[in-house]
This record gives sequence, C-alpha cells and structure tokens, in this order.
Amino acid sequence: MAIQRIASKWEKTVILRQKDTIRPFIPDTRKYSLENLKEMLEIHGLVYVKPDRGTYGNGVMSVEPWTDELVSEQERAPQYKLRYGIQSDFYPNLEELHNVLVQRIGKKVYLIQQGIHLLTYRRRKFDIRALVQRTPQKGWETTGFIGRVAAQQKIITNYHGGGMTATLEELLGPYLEPRDFAKTYKEMKLLGVRAARQLAGKFPNLKEIGLDIAIDEQHQIWILEVNTLPALFPFKFLPDKDIYKKIRRYAVAYGRLKK
Repeated sequence: MAIQRIASKWEKTVILRQKDTIRPFIPDTRKYSLENLKEMLEIHGLVYVKPDRGTYGNGVMSVEPWTDELVSEQERAPQYKLRYGIQSDFYPNLEELHNVLVQRIGKKVYLIQQGIHLLTYRRRKFDIRALVQRTPQKGWETTGFIGRVAAQQKIITNYHGGGMTATLEELLGPYLEPRDFAKTYKEMKLLGVRAARQLAGKFPNLKEIGLDIAIDEQHQIWILEVNTLPALFPFKFLPDKDIYKKIRRYAVAYGRLKK
C-alpha cells in the first residue's frame, strides 16, 4: 500500500489545531485575504505569506510594517516591506502591497502565518527539521533532528534555497544550558510523535513526517510546517551515524527505501 502524502498545508494545520496538546505550538495561520493580512499585521507585526501547496520554500514571502530610520521624523511615513528571496520592496500602504501580492499569487491558494522571530546562527536564521517515522512495531518515533541555517539575507532556511545544515548542539548550545537543552530536546521529540499520531488519525497510511520547528527568541517551540515527503539524505551528514542507520531501517520496513 502506498505511503500517504498530504499536499495542503492548510489541511494539516486544521487537523493539528484540533489537538489540545499541539494547538499552543501552532502559529496563527489563516487563508490569504486583505482583511486577514491587515489584522495579522496589527497583531503580530511580521507575517509570512506562503502557498498552500508547494515545496522547497518556493513562493514564500514576508511582510512587515517598516519605517525608514535614515530620514527625519518629519519626513518619515509608515511603509510596508515585502521580502522574497533576497529582494525587498516597499509600499506606502496596504492596498498597494495587496495588489502586488494578488498578482504574485495568481489563482493559487495562499496562507498567512504569524511571523516567528527565529534564533540565529552567525547572524543567519535557523530552524530545525524533526523526522518522525513509523516504527517496525507500528508505533511512532522521532528518529532524528537536523538544523537548517538560511543562506545570507534569505528568509527561508531550506537546503535547496542555499541553506546549510548543522547539529542541534551547534545551533542551540549558545542559547541553552545543558539542562534546558535536554528539556527542549525531549519536548520536541514528544511533539513530533503527537503530531504524527494526530495526522495519522485522519490519514492512516501515513508512515513519516518532517516537522519544521522554530525556536523563537524566548526559546518557545513552534511548528512552522509539516512535510509528508521529508528528505532523508540530510541525516546522513550527522556525526552520529547510528541515527541515519535507524532512519534507513525504519524507512525500509515501511517501504520508502529498498534494502
């Protein structure tokens, strides 16, 4: 039987938010509209506009209010900053920005997600990919973590967008004492299993998920996105080779990889 995949980010978000123990980790996410954009900017300041279906961070943009600090207070006027790739554009009002976004979006369904102010590594933003797999005993296990560091000046951390990988220890070591690191590690492992179980309740042929986890400046954990066709190869590069051996063994057991 084929491994189940779920393309819609919105569908996965709705299912995850139904679980009380997961909901606090889900950023405010809504379907794109001018009204939602305005309200979410007022609440969160920074938001991300992303396609409901898509991979590798393609089409992801960020929007935030902007004031030019280089001009005098008398000449300053509120603006909105739109970022995509390494490009930044500025608009004098939300309606102009919305018109541009509508042109870029076209007929696709887009979402607006609360912006998370990520921790940084050497002044570059990073998030964490958690791999959660069906075990040969038919349970769920978070089998690996790998950090993803954004390319210089980019808003996405994806490896295909020029990012780099790093271990959790490299990324979180400067921020967390060993005791706090162990607590965060345990919490992320548990969150991965809970998310997989919740999605598998609706999609019983699900065998693996990739959880994109952000940790903000207050060290709170957030689920940015769930991928149901997660890349396995980055885990080969972890120093602990036993991690990939287990990942491969589980993937062979449920049919993703051949022996």
